[in-house]
Amino acid sequence: MTAPVFVVEHFDADGGGRYVLDGPEGRHAVSVKRLKAGEDVILTDGAGRWADCVVLAAEGKDRLIVQLDSVAEEPRAQPRITVVQALPKGDRGELAVETMTEVGVDAVVPWQAARCITQWKGDRGLKALAKWRATAREAGKQSRRVRFPDIADAATTKQVAALLAKADFAAVLHSDFDRGSEPLATAELPDEGEIVLVVGPEGGVAKDELALFEEAGARAYVLGPTVLRTSTAGTAATALLLGRTGRWS
Repeated sequence: MTAPVFVVEHFDADGGGRYVLDGPEGRHAVSVKRLKAGEDVILTDGAGRWADCVVLAAEGKDRLIVQLDSVAEEPRAQPRITVVQALPKGDRGELAVETMTEVGVDAVVPWQAARCITQWKGDRGLKALAKWRATAREAGKQSRRVRFPDIADAATTKQVAALLAKADFAAVLHSDFDRGSEPLATAELPDEGEIVLVVGPEGGVAKDELALFEEAGARAYVLGPTVLRTSTAGTAATALLLGRTGRWS
């Protein structure tokens, strides 16, 4: 089994390479995981820097002493995949972030689409965004990632269009087969740069939104003959792109 991952803010060990993992992460390691001397752990800052470590001892309920020898950095994967996720209802937003993180998405941009029922306003919006970010962190740890996805601030439709205009490949998942959307599975993809994928709400992307995105250089694509929910479409599409770009090879 792959060693468990814990998040740290720094990698400052003492002269002998001993590092103390404390606070919430230390408590989780000692009281929940019940790690013992001799077991392996991975420490990461969630931004690509990480270290393989060996547990030396557990102290109390929230202090894990490990041997940290060297710190490595995982290079950024190419091409980078960003999913613009329309706000789903209830906790389906966290589900989308969780599963996209597990498969390997690089960034998620929450989008207040015209047909979204959920509204991120004021404190409610800030709390929802915090939940998405916490979900990405926990899912990153669970899936043994050392570079967690960026969860951006909520974007307007115009901001999404600007993001699409800068992309090396820009796509909008669309379920309207009458528009002649081509399969994402056959699209020509770049070997590097930025891929930006828009996932609309349950009611679909509005015509004026789609027109704005197409004007920005995006094209409409379908995943297959079935219609997925907004909370699962991004995960399925990300997995498809990871396989086709060779990032899963």
